[in-house]
Amino acid sequence: MHIEQLTLRNYRNYQSLNLTFDDKVNVIIGENAQGKTNLMEAIYVLAFSKSHRTPRDKELIMWEQEYAKIKGNVVKRNRSLPLEIVVSRKGKKAKLNHLEQKRLSDYIGALNVVMFAPEDLNLVKGSPQVRRRFIDMEIGQIQPAYIYHLGQYQKILKQRNHLLKDLQRKQDADRTMLYVLTEQLIEHAATIVRRRMKFLRLLRKWAAPIHEGISRQLEQLEIAYDASIDVSEDVDLSTMIRVFQDKFTEIEQKEIERGTSLVGPHRDDLIFYVNGKDVQTYGSQGQQRTTALSLKLAEIELIHSEVGEYPILLLDDVLSELDDFRQSHLLNSIQGKVQTFVSTTSVDGIEHETLKQADIFYVTQGNVSQKK
Repeated sequence: MHIEQLTLRNYRNYQSLNLTFDDKVNVIIGENAQGKTNLMEAIYVLAFSKSHRTPRDKELIMWEQEYAKIKGNVVKRNRSLPLEIVVSRKGKKAKLNHLEQKRLSDYIGALNVVMFAPEDLNLVKGSPQVRRRFIDMEIGQIQPAYIYHLGQYQKILKQRNHLLKDLQRKQDADRTMLYVLTEQLIEHAATIVRRRMKFLRLLRKWAAPIHEGISRQLEQLEIAYDASIDVSEDVDLSTMIRVFQDKFTEIEQKEIERGTSLVGPHRDDLIFYVNGKDVQTYGSQGQQRTTALSLKLAEIELIHSEVGEYPILLLDDVLSELDDFRQSHLLNSIQGKVQTFVSTTSVDGIEHETLKQADIFYVTQGNVSQKK
């Protein structure tokens, strides 16, 4: 899988841009605030229909313009597949093979992307929300139906929290609607948690040996799913639904007193252990970075095993954040098999054959020039 052509119109600081890419490594060089990260973001948006940098789609539109458009020609299973995202003041449209998709879950997964940026080094030490977003985005790529359940869950959760706040103010009110929303919430919550646990089993399979290799066989990585209900990873759907039902019944009064939903996938987390110790609490910065790198490299292999092709890798200003050994391990891992985009202010000091054979693009104030 690779992008052979990318066209931008009124996107961030790019008024009009049309680029063709090598199917191996493409290096995007530019000073800060020139547009190199915008270029990486555009590829990400083309895959996920939303940015990793902002929840506000309107920020993608060039100043004083009515819309932003991203078009990409993707080669997938040796066939050309056109993709298009248009963001306007009125909303967003996604086209797959020139046909508009009414549901984003029908669009996401057409282009598989793994992004590794400096903020991903906070995957281990950052908030639980960062880790939930990580696992949700990756599952959504390989199981687009997961996006539907996640969207429905978030919609019902918002309604339920609003109702709980009302009940908090008037505790003698009829709770019938709460029971209805709780049953609807559980249906999606159980599916989400089971799929997360299944994904985690796959991720462990790839991440553990990768981490062992990067750490020169000195460290063993384990990943645990920290659920807000007491349930094992191999439980079936009906049992998980029953556990959720029992838990919500048990904490009903407490939720009303607090005015919010206290259990569910929005409260869950991932815990990373290296040699049996929680890396977030006890790990060194080097161990935390090795864990983050192991997870990203594991994502690449996991997606390949699930969809039959390697995803596109976006390395956004991250090489300079890694020491020489981790840089080499990363570049050796992708050499010759993964279309990779590397954004950086300079490649000076990075001595690796992969970058020497790359196509080079220079970005200056929203203009791009290419050097073969």
